[in-house]
Amino acid sequence: MKFVVDQQVEDIEMPENLKLNTFLQEFHSDCTHPECGFGFYGFAFGQSPFPVPRLIQEALIKNVNKGEYAAVPGIPELRNAISKYNKHYFGMDVSPDRIYVGPGTKELIFNLLEILHGTVILPTPAWLGYLPQIRFLKKNYHMLPTRANKKIAPNDLRRLALRLQDRQKILILNNPHNPTGLLYNRLELEEIADVCRELNITVISDEIYAQTTYDFSKFVSMGKIYPEGTFVTNGLSKSHAAGGYRLGYVILPQHATDLRTQFKKILATEYTAVSTPIQHAAVPGFEISHEMDEYFEITRNIHKIMGEYTYHRLTSIDGIKATKPEATFYLLADFNAYAPELQKAKIRTSQKLSESLIVHPYHTAIVGGDSLVLERTDFSARIAYVDYDGAAVYQNYQENRPKTHSERTEFVTKNAPKIVSGLDMIEKFFGSLKKDAVDELMLIKNNLKIPN
Repeated sequence: MKFVVDQQVEDIEMPENLKLNTFLQEFHSDCTHPECGFGFYGFAFGQSPFPVPRLIQEALIKNVNKGEYAAVPGIPELRNAISKYNKHYFGMDVSPDRIYVGPGTKELIFNLLEILHGTVILPTPAWLGYLPQIRFLKKNYHMLPTRANKKIAPNDLRRLALRLQDRQKILILNNPHNPTGLLYNRLELEEIADVCRELNITVISDEIYAQTTYDFSKFVSMGKIYPEGTFVTNGLSKSHAAGGYRLGYVILPQHATDLRTQFKKILATEYTAVSTPIQHAAVPGFEISHEMDEYFEITRNIHKIMGEYTYHRLTSIDGIKATKPEATFYLLADFNAYAPELQKAKIRTSQKLSESLIVHPYHTAIVGGDSLVLERTDFSARIAYVDYDGAAVYQNYQENRPKTHSERTEFVTKNAPKIVSGLDMIEKFFGSLKKDAVDELMLIKNNLKIPN
């Protein structure tokens, strides 16, 4: 029997990180060179490498017998814990009845886009998951390119919003930011919030990386700056290294009582409730404890060490620029200075650059610029610096915390050799491009006939 798939689904493209994963599997099964056996240097996949916190693991085991359906918004114990978590870490007084639990922030953002009418404003570059959802829901949308500092400018937001006819506009704000690793500070958020109040812009603030902010005192939630107009999403995936648990939450705006009923209808219709054992397991992850504080501190410090090394190593390569990360485990590398050499090598798109880096002898996986809602010809790439054994590195850090610059460098070289070697391969790739271009130029010069 031949099945007809809805055109709306046909039009969706597989997310680039999953396409790359398929490509890697096929490449390594086809590659016959002995060096292909080791795998690849993984800068493409944004998954925290650390073990799930012990408290969460033990709570999951303890509650594995919980087979009953949970309440649609989430179990009371979890919503109360999340409320206290936001008060303690982010200084937000959030009533538990404003908190709704869902199967990951990705699904919750999709749910918000379903119920909110209006045109979506998407700053670029962006996480690769937003645009497919917007397109699937057939939402009107406009890109808002960031400035040279890779942040949106309030005046640019104002100019774009004034052109839009919808009564309501929806700004997706990812802070801390994937793929740049940058952080919007309080003043920047206040200036954005002023525009949003003036022009009736609703904000979906994706704050899944909040706890990874290297200097945690600098993180400010948009929900604190603009509480009446902001939906804040967060969860277990990044800060608690529990992406596979699929648990996130959204904080609804102040005084949005009518919206709660509408949102609850959507959640009940689409997935009833999040797995009950998972919800119980998450409770100690959001409760305030010395053990969780230590976990957050150690993991963010390791991310910072890896990020500093990756940033300095990349920018030491002639012509390569990069954002200096303040949070997350990403940075955005800019290879556009090599555009002429890439074009000569018939590498004309960022996707082709990604494919060229993965083949022998480089074996290096990156996420190219077109996956990040940049132009296909923009040779930028997201670099995720998490290719190491998180459990072993966590323990090594506990036993001997590096303090000086030289100690931090040694920590990376000992604990993350694949990051070190992968960055060497990136340098080798662009060095080879430059050499080929110089050799070609010399050949042309030598072939020129100089008249007498």
